[in-house]
Amino acid sequence: MNALNIRSRNVYNPNDTLPYKLSRSRLELFIDCPRCFYLDRRLGVDRPAGFPFTLNNAVDALLKKEFDLHRTKNQAHPLMEQYQIDAVPYEHPDLEQWRNNFVGIQYVHKPTNFLVYGAIDDVWVDDDGKLIIVDYKATSTDSEITLDAEYRQGYKRQMEIYQWLFRKNGYEVSDTGYFVYANGQKDRVAFDARLEFTVQIIPYKGNDIWVDQALVQAMECLKQHNIPVAREGCPYCMYRQSANFFENKKS
Repeated sequence: MNALNIRSRNVYNPNDTLPYKLSRSRLELFIDCPRCFYLDRRLGVDRPAGFPFTLNNAVDALLKKEFDLHRTKNQAHPLMEQYQIDAVPYEHPDLEQWRNNFVGIQYVHKPTNFLVYGAIDDVWVDDDGKLIIVDYKATSTDSEITLDAEYRQGYKRQMEIYQWLFRKNGYEVSDTGYFVYANGQKDRVAFDARLEFTVQIIPYKGNDIWVDQALVQAMECLKQHNIPVAREGCPYCMYRQSANFFENKKS
């Protein structure tokens, strides 16, 4: 592997007739910055990897186990009863596949020939048989948790893409999804080798009408021959531009 970490697989080829596998997170990358998206998917130069959220992943895994216990009994989780959600965790043979980061729930979008996929955390089913998309989140804050913060707009799009994928697979899906938020408490007297959480459920009414257009725009971005302009304020593009300026200045 060379210093640029150039990827040779899953780079978009405009002349390829096979469906191109595009994850939910890569579509979010396009929305965040078309230039970074093009460098990644067309040229194979990804953004630097971030640090793994190992504690968040642990919370995610434990929540799945907890809700799965109620799934096997076809009964509501106490949190669902507390928030008066008339539903139970959805039992389906493909659930583990839907949760798999490399498989997820998939759909071939014919206008773009993208095989779009995303891995869900959970899905519930209400009394009318509609599926409810559920996403687990973990944080640690003394502030009220809402979906208003700028970086949490991506959470909303994440929910909407999952809703879109299930609808495209023929499922009837509720517009309202839920975020199960675990908040690590910092006001305890001592750590005592234990981190305590409060857990709340935040409803969100999604609207997936934007997904088809975003996919078409992402395809048009990848098909062009020139690298697109960066999103204003993209920190990765600003870093590359600044580094390139000083490197050329010294040469």
